[in-house]
Amino acid sequence: MIDRVENPGAESFSPARKIGELLRRELENDPYFYFFSPDETTSNRFDEIFEVASRAWGDLPQRKWDLPESSDGHIVEMLSENVLFSVMTGHLNNGEQAMMGSYEAFFPIITSQLLQQIKFIKQSKQVAWREPMPAVNLLSTSTCWRQDHNGFTHQSPALISTLLSLPSNLANCIFPVDDVAAEEAFDFMLDSRDVVNLTTFNKNPLPRYIDSHHAKFLFDNGGASIYQFASDEDPDFVFTAAGDIPTREVLKAMKILRRDLPDVRMRFVGINALSYRAIGTTENKLSREKFYELFTKKCPIIANFHGYPETLENILENYTERRRLRVHGFNEEGSTTTPFEMLRRNRASRYDIAMDVAEVLGRKDLVEKYQDVLKQNHEHAVKYGEDLVK
Repeated sequence: MIDRVENPGAESFSPARKIGELLRRELENDPYFYFFSPDETTSNRFDEIFEVASRAWGDLPQRKWDLPESSDGHIVEMLSENVLFSVMTGHLNNGEQAMMGSYEAFFPIITSQLLQQIKFIKQSKQVAWREPMPAVNLLSTSTCWRQDHNGFTHQSPALISTLLSLPSNLANCIFPVDDVAAEEAFDFMLDSRDVVNLTTFNKNPLPRYIDSHHAKFLFDNGGASIYQFASDEDPDFVFTAAGDIPTREVLKAMKILRRDLPDVRMRFVGINALSYRAIGTTENKLSREKFYELFTKKCPIIANFHGYPETLENILENYTERRRLRVHGFNEEGSTTTPFEMLRRNRASRYDIAMDVAEVLGRKDLVEKYQDVLKQNHEHAVKYGEDLVK
């Protein structure tokens, strides 16, 4: 547990490494827990689990370079998301815990099976004698924003939009902002019953912003909260984000704006969970009254989203007028390129966000300044394969 973060954003840690540590805990303590993964356990930074568990390998031959394997292993790796999901749900139906991890772009492979499982959950809840089953917990990493080697084929947050469109209201999309929030999300997933949880996070080190108490508060209070360290009273603009990299970019944008527009008052509201038509989880949605408390009733809202911007925009429209909203996100522009260049291509970078405020305020000079920074970074990334902006 992290009781206090002295300097938010100053230190960086890998959310995926934290999840790997927690998976190890479960494999060590629960003899019935299984982890399912196509073949990216190590790539996704979950490899700490091999210290306490082995692959389920049957009687197949082993090579000296193979990771620990045994006939009774609890790490099930197979390059077939469809088979893995089927086996995992059978295990869950028996009342035992399991999780499945994969690259974000490959989770949509199981979409049809996942929709059928949600239908099964919906109907099973109507059967009096059936006990609640552990949640279907999906760990989504190697995301669209960081595919430095694989590129456009590995960039797709489509499953997020699918799950959030289901009126059955049996799916949570969780976006831990850092490694501390990832730990709280993991415990939330284990405690969940009769629901699907898709938790999305990055494997690379990212800034730590919040402590464990704040992370728990988010789940208990409608999935959103003000980050006081980044916020002013009586704001002129409200910024928000769902996702670790989108949050980092918004907070960087706010620093740029405080330098260039010191008289503008700003507030940041972090979002850690979304469900059908709402901020928050299926069981704890943000009310309209609480929304106005966080986002005010009139301020422009500038948002940055891990997935497709229309998905978050449609949810925010359930709370307020579209005219207040400027929403950034993944616009299906991808490539094998540098991290900041990916953000620039999708208009989700700190300078794109800062540009929104400059446009609202009619500061053409700042718009041109930010455009020039983006242009310089693009040219540098193309020529040298690295970012100017860090």
